[in-house]
Amino acid sequence: MTPSAVRCVHALAGAVAVGALAWTAWRGVAQPRVALAYGMLIALGEAARRRPRSGGGLRETAPLGAAGTLAYALLGEVGGEPTSHGAPQVVAVVLGATLAGAVGRPPALDRLARRVIGAGFAAVCFQPLHASGVLGTWPAHSPYYALFLLLLLALTALCDAVIAAALARARAGGGAYGPALRRELRELPGVGSAIGATGAVMALAVAAAGLWALPVFCVPLLVTQLSVHRYEAARATRRQTVASLARTTEIAGYTPAGHARRVAALSRAVGRELGLSGAELTVLEYGALMHDVGQLSLPDPVPAGATEPLPPEERRRIARLGGAVVRRTGVPPEVVLVVERQADPYRDQPLTARIVRTVNAYDDLAADPACGPLRALERLRLATAYDHEPRVVEALATVLARGGPAPPGP
Repeated sequence: MTPSAVRCVHALAGAVAVGALAWTAWRGVAQPRVALAYGMLIALGEAARRRPRSGGGLRETAPLGAAGTLAYALLGEVGGEPTSHGAPQVVAVVLGATLAGAVGRPPALDRLARRVIGAGFAAVCFQPLHASGVLGTWPAHSPYYALFLLLLLALTALCDAVIAAALARARAGGGAYGPALRRELRELPGVGSAIGATGAVMALAVAAAGLWALPVFCVPLLVTQLSVHRYEAARATRRQTVASLARTTEIAGYTPAGHARRVAALSRAVGRELGLSGAELTVLEYGALMHDVGQLSLPDPVPAGATEPLPPEERRRIARLGGAVVRRTGVPPEVVLVVERQADPYRDQPLTARIVRTVNAYDDLAADPACGPLRALERLRLATAYDHEPRVVEALATVLARGGPAPPGP
């Protein structure tokens, strides 16, 4: 998947948006009071949205706006009266409300394209069936109706995951599509499932109680959104602490400048290639940033900060000392495990520690003028019997061949 995939997704979203706007302008807005209510709900969600802090590891989220989008797409009745808006009007209202709520802070094009395509997909799956009267005979007014809505939500979530994986793969410069899709699917049971369930319940509540049900759902969703923002701030503060601690070895002269950042960036790329989830990638990045903290216990710096040529026992001792320091920073135990186990034989390590060890060894060897990047990879392949997992080495080679983070200079 190349950057052309991004252009294709944006073009598809643009075509859907233009078609929906033209259709709505030609036919007029059906039930404008209902459209205005949902438009205000979506705009409010977008206005309350905040961008994730740099490096926070969380996506841009607007749960209120997303839930309102799904609820409007799956709306068949308002207070017992059938609705008459169709799929084009759903897309037009969602697009207009999203842009109105984002005045002064335009949303990312990828997220806007996903919002438009997702709204169109859900509406096309539901509104024609509702307009034809199929849902009026079955499964309306039965327990199966809720199951039908949940099925449509699952299909919509799958559609969004397929598009998100394509965009993520293109933005990362290529790679296997399967791991990217699996990573997106693993993220669905979190906030995504809560948003989908809220959208379905909101549509059912409005069908029974009318538009007065919308404010009832706004308050808990806004509180949830505020909680997400606080969580983002806490994660950003933690990452700044980790990055500052990682720089101590450079400031003290124990490691070359930029070594920890290179290892962290390349480790994340290898982790994505191997299909790690977002949480696992965060653990991997933190462990890679702090993998050399144990060197501060050495009386004299290792030449060029390269621990790979050291005896195995010395490397394990440095790793254990680094783990003891990292444990006091309050990071998750998985990060401590990465630092403590990075010098062990790969069969005794978690996958994140295997990646950090292999990438760190590559960076150390590639920085040696007598070795260089190509011989560094060759030496890693020769050490796959005990030190480096073959799967990780090949993933590293794939990332480098695709133009991953550049090797350090001599």
